[in-house]
Amino acid sequence: MTATGTSASARDSAGRDTASTDARSGHDPRQAVGVARLRPRWLALGLLAVVVALVVGTVTGPATVSPLEVVRDLLGLDSGLSAQQATIVREIRLPRVVLGLLVGALLAVCGATYQGVFRNPLADPYLLGAAAGAGLGATLVIVARGGMTTPLATPLAAFAGALVAVALTYLLSRASEGRVLPSTLVLAGVAVTSFLTALQTFVQQRNQDTLRSVYAWILGRLSTAGWAEVLLVLPYAAVAVAVLLLHRRILDVMAVGDDEAASLGLDARRRRLVLVVAASLGTAAAVSVSGLIAFVGIIVPHFVRLVAGSSYRVIIPLSLLFGGAFLALTDLLARSLLAPSEIPIGVVTAFFGAPFFLVVLRTARGQGLT
Repeated sequence: MTATGTSASARDSAGRDTASTDARSGHDPRQAVGVARLRPRWLALGLLAVVVALVVGTVTGPATVSPLEVVRDLLGLDSGLSAQQATIVREIRLPRVVLGLLVGALLAVCGATYQGVFRNPLADPYLLGAAAGAGLGATLVIVARGGMTTPLATPLAAFAGALVAVALTYLLSRASEGRVLPSTLVLAGVAVTSFLTALQTFVQQRNQDTLRSVYAWILGRLSTAGWAEVLLVLPYAAVAVAVLLLHRRILDVMAVGDDEAASLGLDARRRRLVLVVAASLGTAAAVSVSGLIAFVGIIVPHFVRLVAGSSYRVIIPLSLLFGGAFLALTDLLARSLLAPSEIPIGVVTAFFGAPFFLVVLRTARGQGLT
């Protein structure tokens, strides 16, 4: 065989190997490029879902309020609401619904980002120890205050704990390899999560009188004291979302692998660090005000993949919209099904998420991922 023939054969073999690897990882770059545009109808449906969640969540409650009056009030028009009704809508229901939209959007878009960065459809926003760090931070504050949660101290402690956990995970992954690899980062996250969870369990065991308060926070909730929680999470959410939206095309390139991305002039390791930091910041902000709400970061991105396409140019913006709507409506179920009592929202998302996770797991096994 000639040198030219050998070279062509090698290139063909390498191409087949790359395609095979991408197929096994569930990321076919040709498929991603083929569905790279966000179609207007999907954007319109996402916006409609947010509006519906906002209106329905604001209307529903013990006090009867007309949907038309609520819509007029939200638009700043003369609504006809009484002073008491206006206070209920603007200061009690609306902040909670807006917080649900923010938290759901963050958890969904961060889940989609982790799945793209690690090329793993089972990755979720709590992958790098953020949940364990937030849980430990919140536990320490609740214990210190004798079982009381506060609108400011508990979220700040959870936020700080989540960021410290992610930073520790990153430092441990660098120490073992000298450079950060996706597999090493995930393993470090598992180790940090186990360690911080053990610390939290120890603290809880030593302070059993606060166990009920800690457990209620861990199960997740969106109860608010007004707009304070929304204003607390908003700046961090804005930064994280802006970074992730700007990198949605980069995620498509990273889906083909680091070597292929490097051949296209992309520094995959540096971009991965930026994306992980931004997603972890968003996760920490969400967890700090909502507690631990599982499965949103798995359900929503995979739903978007199934119905709208596999390109991250589509997944990232639609995950923001559908994620916010999903959690706001889930919170509505949590506070309505057993009214006047509330079901922890983490229980409701787990009810939907566990079967969905099994479907995703089965699909991933079929693609040779697990």
